[in-house]
Amino acid sequence: MRSVAAFNESWTFREGFSPENLGRAQDGQPVTLPHTAVELPFNYFDEKAYQRAFTYQKVLNWDEAFAGREVSLIFDAAMADAVVYLNGEETVAHKDGYTPFEARLTGRLKKGENLITVKIDGSENPQIPPFGGRIDYLTYAGIYRDVWLKLTAPVSIANIKVETAEVLAERKSVRVRCDIANPQKLSAKGTVKVTLRSQDGAALASAEADTAGESVTLSFNDLTEISFWQLENPVLYSVDVELVTDHGVDRHAATFGFRTASFTAEGFVLNGKALKLRGLNRHQAFPYVGYAMGRSAQERDAEIMKHTLKCNIVRTSHYPQSKWFLDHCDRIGLLVFEEIPGWQHIGDEEWQQESIRNVRRMIERDWNHPSIVIWGVRINESQDSHDFYAETNRLARELDPTRQTGGVRYITESELLEDVYTMNDFILGNEELPGANRPRTPLRPQQENTGLSRDVPYLITEFGGHMYPTKIYDQEQRQAEHVRRHLEVLNAAYGDPSISGAIGWCMFDYNTHSDFGSGDRICYHGVMDMFREPKFAAYVYASQCEPSEEIVMKPVTIWARGERNIGGALPLTVLTNCDEVELRYGSLTKRLGPDRENFSHLPHPPVVFDHRSFTPDELGVWGMEWEDVHFTGYIGGKPVVEQYMVANPLPTSLEVEADADSLHAGERDTVRIIVRALDQARSRLAFLNEAISIKVDGPARVIGPETVAFQGGTTGFWLQATGETGSIKLEVASPRFASQSLSLTAK
Repeated sequence: MRSVAAFNESWTFREGFSPENLGRAQDGQPVTLPHTAVELPFNYFDEKAYQRAFTYQKVLNWDEAFAGREVSLIFDAAMADAVVYLNGEETVAHKDGYTPFEARLTGRLKKGENLITVKIDGSENPQIPPFGGRIDYLTYAGIYRDVWLKLTAPVSIANIKVETAEVLAERKSVRVRCDIANPQKLSAKGTVKVTLRSQDGAALASAEADTAGESVTLSFNDLTEISFWQLENPVLYSVDVELVTDHGVDRHAATFGFRTASFTAEGFVLNGKALKLRGLNRHQAFPYVGYAMGRSAQERDAEIMKHTLKCNIVRTSHYPQSKWFLDHCDRIGLLVFEEIPGWQHIGDEEWQQESIRNVRRMIERDWNHPSIVIWGVRINESQDSHDFYAETNRLARELDPTRQTGGVRYITESELLEDVYTMNDFILGNEELPGANRPRTPLRPQQENTGLSRDVPYLITEFGGHMYPTKIYDQEQRQAEHVRRHLEVLNAAYGDPSISGAIGWCMFDYNTHSDFGSGDRICYHGVMDMFREPKFAAYVYASQCEPSEEIVMKPVTIWARGERNIGGALPLTVLTNCDEVELRYGSLTKRLGPDRENFSHLPHPPVVFDHRSFTPDELGVWGMEWEDVHFTGYIGGKPVVEQYMVANPLPTSLEVEADADSLHAGERDTVRIIVRALDQARSRLAFLNEAISIKVDGPARVIGPETVAFQGGTTGFWLQATGETGSIKLEVASPRFASQSLSLTAK
């Protein structure tokens, strides 16, 4: 019977690699996977610190369960150039930092101790995508995803592919292909049984067939009472596959959903209904440990994208991301644009062949995810390369004819070989460049970008970002402009039926190379900071949800008279999905509805208070003593939400908030902690720059330093379970506030 067990504990790690010592255990630091080779400071560091070789080792003791079975190690990913050795002999090499690979140990294991050695080279090897040019993100070295010890019968199930058909018909069908692994080339006569199950595990149908060759395909037809996988109700089904041969029994399973997804010249259609896509790009990076964050942190990012930012799509820029992230997108109903590794640069013929192999690895790993609606098979923002991209598209369509392909570009009139013209449109802001000579334009017309005489399936895959980097502690006027740019592009996308949607750059700030960002190794391009704390622009996205889901009202101000150029707070944008917002300031009361003049296409335009909103006498009130302000949101004429901001903010309280109150000890689970410095109205103190100290008692550790500084009145960190169970007490202290404690549990 198949067994897949976590193989993350009890590794040793050391810097460098000594090929002459491959056959023996070397001294090193005890570590648990996922692991980053070098923990980096928050900013201002040399990224070359991890661009070298490292060694991981672990002893695998012989177990009688290994006898007569296939034994292998599955690496979910390692960055970037990995070689696995067993007792000093190479078993597998893998030249991609984002896809899984398998080290087969069968026939090489000896009774007693077996030494696993993994060489990881974090150098930016120009033979491996995405390297060879300059890339605007970091590729942190290490075995940064999980490793698994897999045991199967000598003949086993290699992969399962599920394709649904006639999804919109009353009677639906499913085709299940079971690929067979037979590395020893044994006689593989036997049977494959496939059982289709509902979300609660009940069997819906089953079928059986004899094994024949390298794969077996079974079909299920005339299925009734089947639920769609939808954004608001993402119903998942599963297939259980049992393979029985003379060599034993193997069982494997896969989840999938019934849904159709199509990009058309008239927009995006999900399950037969038009849907405007609204999303953000996501890097898989975290402060200090880079990529090396496990299941809960990956799932939490999907939750933030869906439930905090209210997006309906995420682009995995610029590489395949964690299976934990994608699995959770399936569960919560978040669409995904997934793409191969790369950033502008195309290498030589061998580099291109490796990239083509990346297409195969990505699709074969992820083809059952209902959340994934398009494959990105072009190197992000690269030049045209006809033969290369003809092959990436051909392979993608061969492997998965159920999904369309896209190729992200920023160069206008580039060759369209994909099914969808996916465009990074940075025109907003170009009017400020010398000689631009064009008015402020949120997006170019589609045909101006494509150079075609007809509309085609079309998606905006980036906008904003480097055109207007904005920090969470930047001057209010800059943050307000940051907000307006996101509003303008989303409004333009909503207003053009030929645009399937717009995916902004990006979800949160991220570390980068010295060639990019603000000189401190950070790109401040996010609508959130690196700890996933929202900037004002985050509420551009959140406010587009329906009030039945969540009522949103966020004034884009810290409410200070002298923060903006010249002074005052006008124009004052309130990001909201309310019908009206009332502002009360001293003797002045003004209630306004959404600004449909400037943002007529958005589901929920902002409310904008500006000089035109007031009479001359009312404007005179603004010139008096600066006073507190009250905002009230109304729906259907009734007050539904309020916010109070003070004219004289003082440090009053420390807020410490955890994403969860428990951690899974055995998984070395993590939990995000956010700390906010608040005034007497519980608003963030936007320019408080003091430090906090963190103390932890119990089976957990702080990832990164135990003293951190506020940025924009907020900061954060992650706690990680150390492997034992028990109570955890967290204490956060700062000189200006009473210390705060949280109690958590490692289970």
